[in-house]
Amino acid sequence: MESVVLLDEAGNAIGTADKASVHNARTPLHLAFSCYVFDPAGRFLLTRRASTKKTFPGVWTNSCCGHPLPAEPLTGAVRRRLAAELGLTVAELTLILPDFRYTATMDGIAENEMCPVFRAVTATEPVPDPTEVEAYAWVDWTGFLAAVADGAQPISPWCAEQLAALGPDPSSWPAGSYADLPPAAIR
Repeated sequence: MESVVLLDEAGNAIGTADKASVHNARTPLHLAFSCYVFDPAGRFLLTRRASTKKTFPGVWTNSCCGHPLPAEPLTGAVRRRLAAELGLTVAELTLILPDFRYTATMDGIAENEMCPVFRAVTATEPVPDPTEVEAYAWVDWTGFLAAVADGAQPISPWCAEQLAALGPDPSSWPAGSYADLPPAAIR
């Protein structure tokens, strides 16, 4: 059984819950992460969630999302999920939005997460786990933003909110401070 870390409104750990049952119509606040993967040429790895996923099935989104296990360092969780979902190892991993938080609902299933955001770089081609990732594409970042803006590229609600916070040039995204993470994520 895989567990997620439950949080209070200040981001402190208040317990754990079974990942398989925590996501429902009244999902409690919990710790997660998002990651945007780029290749050395600057292309962005856009992924489509598997249509069998409980939350947001078949939705295009950022490269990888997941939940740290109880007592697992956040960067370790990002690297673990990149390997498990996409078969990727990353050369660089940078915290960029330490205090991102969102809620979103699809088909009656809610997400309610404190979700620090990372940027990663890899020279490896993905080998997706089909139970996690249905499709992927390496895309030009500027073209991706334009396609999202004109509605040609639908994306997950959290990805849309993150894009608004990140800005147009990934090379100029400043590194975030680990001191600004939710307390439960600081190890």
